[in-house]
Amino acid sequence: MKTKQLNSRRDFLGTLALGAAMGSISPIMAGPIAQQLNFSGSTNLSDPEKWMDKIKGTHRAVFDGSTAYHSFPVIWNWAFYLTNNQTGVPDDDITAMTVLRHDAIPLALEDRIWEKYKLGEFFKVDDNITKKPSLRNTVYEPQDGDFPLPGIDGIKKLQDRGAMFCACDLALKVNSSFAAKKMNMDPKEAYNDWVSGVLPGIQVVPSGVWALGRAQQHDCAYIYAGG
Repeated sequence: MKTKQLNSRRDFLGTLALGAAMGSISPIMAGPIAQQLNFSGSTNLSDPEKWMDKIKGTHRAVFDGSTAYHSFPVIWNWAFYLTNNQTGVPDDDITAMTVLRHDAIPLALEDRIWEKYKLGEFFKVDDNITKKPSLRNTVYEPQDGDFPLPGIDGIKKLQDRGAMFCACDLALKVNSSFAAKKMNMDPKEAYNDWVSGVLPGIQVVPSGVWALGRAQQHDCAYIYAGG
C-alpha cells in the first residue's frame, strides 16, 4: 500500500512538473487540471529577484517549508532568531527566510481563504484548540494554544524582526485548481482569489524551489522545516 502511494506521488510530480499539489489527487485528474492552468506568469510576483536582495546579516538561513506539519516552517524560523539572540547576535545581523511551498502553502493565506475553501480539511491541518480541521490561519497572529509551546512568534511578529516569508506561485496555482474543481469553480477565479488572500508581507515567488535556490545563492544555509 505504501509503495503504491509513493509511486502515485512520483507519477503526479512528473505530470505537474514540480508537483506542488496534494499527493492524494490522482494523476488522472492532474492532467486535465494542469492544462487549464497558465504556468507562464503570476499576478503578484512583484520582482522576486529584488525581494531576495533584502537578505542581510552574517547569519542567514532558508527554511524549506514543504508541509504545514505542526507549524514547523514558522517555528524553526523563530528558533533561529531565538538561539542566535542567545549567543549575542542581534536581529539586524540575522535573516531567516521561510519558503512556503507544496503542502505548506495554506500557511501563507488569510483566514478568509481557509474558511471559504476548507483548507484545514483540504491539507489535513487541524486547529490545536478545536481539534477539528482548521478554518483559520493559526501561525500568522497565533492565539494561546495555537503553537505547541507558549512564547513562539507568529509570522507577523517575525516579519517585524526582519524574517522573510514567501509563497510558491506554482503551489498556489495547482492547489487552487484542485480546490476549484471540488467546488465547481473556474480555476482562474480560484487562483486569483488565493493570490488576493496571500498575507501582508509574504512575497509570491515563481516556485518554492526557485526561492530555495536563490536564497542559497545569497549565502543562506538550507534547513529542512517539514515533519
